[in-house]
Amino acid sequence: MTWILNLLTSSIGRKLVMSLTGLFLISFLLIHLLGNFQLLINDGGESFNTYAYFMTNNPLIKTISYGLYFFILLHAFQGLALAYTNNNRSGGKATGKYAVKTYSNGSWASKNMALLGTFILFFICIHMGDFWWKMKFGDLPMIKYDGFENEVVDLYTRVSVAFDQLWIVIVYLIGLIALCFHLIHGFGSAFQSLGLRHKKYTPLINGFGVVFSILISLGFAAIPIVHYFNN
Repeated sequence: MTWILNLLTSSIGRKLVMSLTGLFLISFLLIHLLGNFQLLINDGGESFNTYAYFMTNNPLIKTISYGLYFFILLHAFQGLALAYTNNNRSGGKATGKYAVKTYSNGSWASKNMALLGTFILFFICIHMGDFWWKMKFGDLPMIKYDGFENEVVDLYTRVSVAFDQLWIVIVYLIGLIALCFHLIHGFGSAFQSLGLRHKKYTPLINGFGVVFSILISLGFAAIPIVHYFNN
């Protein structure tokens, strides 16, 4: 077990964990976005509410969700640990060549991944508290739909009320801008850390990462914007 601990606390191990958890979270974002698109269906929230009921009551999905929470925290912890290590290196505890290559020649996103990640974690906490926590432990009303066996929590109305407020929409858009920059750098960095680099394919991977990051962020941004201007 000692070698596992040594690996996970080493720079290489942390980068490996960051890469694997990051790719998992990226795939989750796509699934989450597809589910949230049901907020845009003009059916009074039935599609979204029944979808939310399924996601919170299916035993398999619930088990995966606990893993998701763990991976978010692990990704954040390892990211902060890497940032701390890199800051020490740039302060002279490692070779100047390494520090210059990492910071001086890097993109703005690569230099500020810890800051972006911290802001995104804060954003996730707000998001979870505003919706997930209130759905689980709040007093949101229940609603019964024809043809659906169980009563479901009316989470759709809570989302609509939140996105009627301009300041909440703005906070979400700022969070999504941070997410976009975080994803753009993180996507390519994950494949690099896994050793999947090739002079022919790496530009394609990086290009796909940029397009994916922008589209995912725009997709999430469309939901509060549409709700705000339609209500």
